[in-house]
Amino acid sequence: MSQQRIEVTLAGQKITLATSTEHEPLLREACTLVDEQIQLAITGGNRSIERATMMAALKLAGDLISSKRLAADAVAQLSTQSAVIHPDEVARLEAEIKGLELQVDALLQTLSLPGSPRPIDL
Repeated sequence: MSQQRIEVTLAGQKITLATSTEHEPLLREACTLVDEQIQLAITGGNRSIERATMMAALKLAGDLISSKRLAADAVAQLSTQSAVIHPDEVARLEAEIKGLELQVDALLQTLSLPGSPRPIDL
């Protein structure tokens, strides 16, 4: 898996990120989503990029938690029914959750705030 560098724009700032060819589409999609959330936070009154970025991260983390809960509720509901849970559906839900977790993790690890030339350490 070879690494490549891609350029994306977040909050009006061009950022260069390293990724594999395999993960590039997911990273670009995640960056677009994060940029949209940052722009929404800015238009919602957050004048600070740092604050808008934190609001975007919180929104996306909330979405991830909600998705996890919905998936868990769906599995719990199905398990209480007499029907057998289809393994493909469980695998699909788990893959979707994992994908969301990877998006949030990748963005939090690579997003640098203005004035901070290094990635955020979690």
